[in-house]
Amino acid sequence: MCDTIATKDGCFDMMHFGHANALRQAKAFGDYLVVGVHSDAEIAKHKGPTVMKEDERYEAVAACKWVDEVVKDAPYFTTVEMLDQYNCDYCVHGDDITTLADGTDCYQAVKDAGRYRECKRTQGVSTTELVGRMLLMSREHLQRRGSTAASNDDSTNAQLGSFSVGPSKSTTVSHFLPTAKKLVQFAEGREPNPGDKVIYVDGGFDLFHVGHIEFLKKARELGDYLLVGVHDDQTVNAIRGANYPIMNLHERVLSVLACRYVDEVIIGAPYSVTKDVLEKVYNVSLVVHGNTTYDLDMDRTDPYLLPKQLGIFRQIESPRADLTTDTIVNRIIEHRRVYEERNRRKAEKAALEAALEEEERKKKNAAS
Repeated sequence: MCDTIATKDGCFDMMHFGHANALRQAKAFGDYLVVGVHSDAEIAKHKGPTVMKEDERYEAVAACKWVDEVVKDAPYFTTVEMLDQYNCDYCVHGDDITTLADGTDCYQAVKDAGRYRECKRTQGVSTTELVGRMLLMSREHLQRRGSTAASNDDSTNAQLGSFSVGPSKSTTVSHFLPTAKKLVQFAEGREPNPGDKVIYVDGGFDLFHVGHIEFLKKARELGDYLLVGVHDDQTVNAIRGANYPIMNLHERVLSVLACRYVDEVIIGAPYSVTKDVLEKVYNVSLVVHGNTTYDLDMDRTDPYLLPKQLGIFRQIESPRADLTTDTIVNRIIEHRRVYEERNRRKAEKAALEAALEEEERKKKNAAS
């Protein structure tokens, strides 16, 4: 009998590579991974408002390549009965304590039953930290080169720039330290078979979300192998301007690699599709873009000119064209006070949970 694991049942708000890394580790405990995702109402009760709606969070978790099954509207307090209901052997969570609104450990029941396992939390990223980056964006958010795009978006620039005042600027810059090992852990490592139709798509993939996921799914259906080019920070900033990207290159690459529809990634792909992109990695059969408008390159040329000339360019319907990185940023901007209060409450809750973790460590040390 294979092990079935309910793991990291959680919010998965703004599903990022830290969440994906927890799911990757959890899958290693067994053969089948069941993931519980809380509803908006349940999260609001214990934690505060979410940025992403529950249907968006369900879809984002289901698209993670280590997930086998998603349980919607999972309870915040994990019980032994719930594990039994889904034939799960263990519940897996990160090495940090998570509490209910009343301070109760969410996993105490499964801990007491001996059906709890721990994985390592990914340092340097969290939903709270990403929200903080958007709330407290400053001119130092990125070390960027000057761009004409920045001057073309003064209204957004001013709006985001106004968030640079605050008690702390620590959340404006990523503290994640990428390693070669992490990239290898996330990479599929599968090569295309002879005769496979290789599809190429590219983009910034900032705040990787369901809009990206649905587009990648559609693109993957057009061939046998999906190669994704992720633009570097300087390129994204030069084209988008303002304070973009919110996530750095390595964070964005890991988020894309965790998607089940992606086979390989070009790290720091050029904004314009070149002959090298089409031939040097794999022989690309088709270059795909959504049916949305796209920006010209910095020299005012069409970034897809070459594949158009070769007759291998195709635009497809974007199933979630209404959901973009800008949409998510605007949710934060429009409800700035709500999310500031959310982060404040989360910080207070984190302090309580840290105290409980220290108490638990002392108990373990005393018992050993």
